[in-house]
Amino acid sequence: METGKPVTITLETVVHSPVESVWTYWTEPEHITKWNTASDDWHTPYAENDLKPGGKFLSRMEAKDGSFGFDFGGVYDNVAINESISYTIADGRKVKIDFVRQGNDTKIITAFEAEETNPVEMQQAGWQAIQDNFKKYVEAAAEK
Repeated sequence: METGKPVTITLETVVHSPVESVWTYWTEPEHITKWNTASDDWHTPYAENDLKPGGKFLSRMEAKDGSFGFDFGGVYDNVAINESISYTIADGRKVKIDFVRQGNDTKIITAFEAEETNPVEMQQAGWQAIQDNFKKYVEAAAEK
């Protein structure tokens, strides 16, 4: 394996909701706090989002029992409304998210640079669980 070059992990999810709704749920803090979790024993009690190039975002992620928590944040590199978001996480890793209109559905493609502490499979599973939780949240909201 080439040293110094991060591994890029790519995830895909199709959400049965129009891209405009998906964008709103993905980017507005009052929604982020409701879906941004990888498991039921975690939550995101706080989120802020200045959605523009150079703007900062922050989500506070915590175990519900209070045993552990961390801030996930960074700075936006590029924002194309209803199309894509790219940002640099506070630790320097890059993330790109594409929102692809497929009729009344939206395909979300997330590509992120893996960190070097945890196994790639663990990181992929965690990010996929968050994206799956997002899909459930949006589709449940659409049914109301």
